[in-house]
Amino acid sequence: MIAVGLVALQGEFHVSLATSSWLISGFYLAASVGQPVMGRLADRYGPRRVFSAGLTLVGATGILVLFAPGFGWVVAARVLQAIGTSVGFPAGLAVIRRLAGGRPPAGTLGVISAANSASAAFGPVLGGVLVGAFGWRGIFAVNIPLAATGLFLARRWLPADPPRPPADTRSLVRDLDLPGVALFAVTVTALLGLLLSANWALLPVVPAAAALLAWRELRAGVPFLDLRELRARPKLIGVLGQQVAVQCVFYLIFFGLPQWLERVAGHSAAATGLLMLPVSALGVVLTPVAARVVRRSGAGLSMLIGSLGLLTGAALLLSVGGGSGPAQIVAIGAVLGLPLAFNNLGLQAGLYAAAPPDQTGTAAGLFQTGRYVGAILSTAVLGAVYGGAPSTAGLHRTAFIVAVSAVLLAAAVPLIPVPGGRHRARPASRSVPATSRPVP
Repeated sequence: MIAVGLVALQGEFHVSLATSSWLISGFYLAASVGQPVMGRLADRYGPRRVFSAGLTLVGATGILVLFAPGFGWVVAARVLQAIGTSVGFPAGLAVIRRLAGGRPPAGTLGVISAANSASAAFGPVLGGVLVGAFGWRGIFAVNIPLAATGLFLARRWLPADPPRPPADTRSLVRDLDLPGVALFAVTVTALLGLLLSANWALLPVVPAAAALLAWRELRAGVPFLDLRELRARPKLIGVLGQQVAVQCVFYLIFFGLPQWLERVAGHSAAATGLLMLPVSALGVVLTPVAARVVRRSGAGLSMLIGSLGLLTGAALLLSVGGGSGPAQIVAIGAVLGLPLAFNNLGLQAGLYAAAPPDQTGTAAGLFQTGRYVGAILSTAVLGAVYGGAPSTAGLHRTAFIVAVSAVLLAAAVPLIPVPGGRHRARPASRSVPATSRPVP
């Protein structure tokens, strides 16, 4: 929704497009850190508690922004909103793990994937209606009734969390590993800032912060990122890496093709939106088919089908030129909708199978961080291939990158957890009680 409210925000607060873009970048940066933190809290204190707290924060930001006296206050509200919404996927996956057990529930994951795609497609439409009727504040105010409804349903429908003894401040700080969280935040923020702004002064900051994070977490009693546990689970690392790659490739197409359609092919914004619709629409339609593949043959086959579809779509993009008509673009978009369904669901099922049962929320948070890293990485790649302005040659270079990525993703299919998504939990170390095992 925020995309259609930027022009109205620029007009009211007299800020530039670059300044207003902090409403998007700030959200990405905050959510990249907030996702694994909220997942850790869900693992430690119960997913329903954390999910409810996040919805409460989202509702509160909807109220506060109505009285925002300046643009900085709106950016701060977006950051708080990002932290609040970061509870959704990690806490949700932790609840599903509790209800479904070790085998990935492909149908449930498919419904979630389809809902995400449909809501993303519906967001700009709802945002346009709200901005037209109530101004830019409408896209924040709508979160008040939505959060209240979600909170009511969460308290009514979600399974209650196990009771926990009251924790003192010292134990809470120890459980959260605040130094580890801070170093993770510095590392991710520096990386994303480097990708967003190409500020080369941040280049040495990224490895330095990552080294300090590794040093800290390898010595922490209850680490925020249990690097030893991650090292013992190479398939989880593989899923997280493939998530970055899949999202980077998807956003290369989703950001790059519309620019070519408008700036080179000469289509209007409305026509471009319609031409891009098959990508999202077919992704939603094919999700039940992908769920059936995961359920019957495993996440690896779903990823392989998605990678082959991505390779086919990239080959078709190489045929696009100035004379390409709408029918050709729609057909290519339909082909590119196939990997959207199969890759996303395959990776979600792979994550579910690879994550430690008692650390599902944290793993899901890292998975979502990979989504933001991939999305922002795509903008850096797109800037390099398009140069100063979109062009057919730049689009073909983009297609070549997508094709190479598809081949690499197909080759990485063996990294996806075992066929059928079965997961064997690793036995707990005898020196650490199961209830207090570190969470990655």
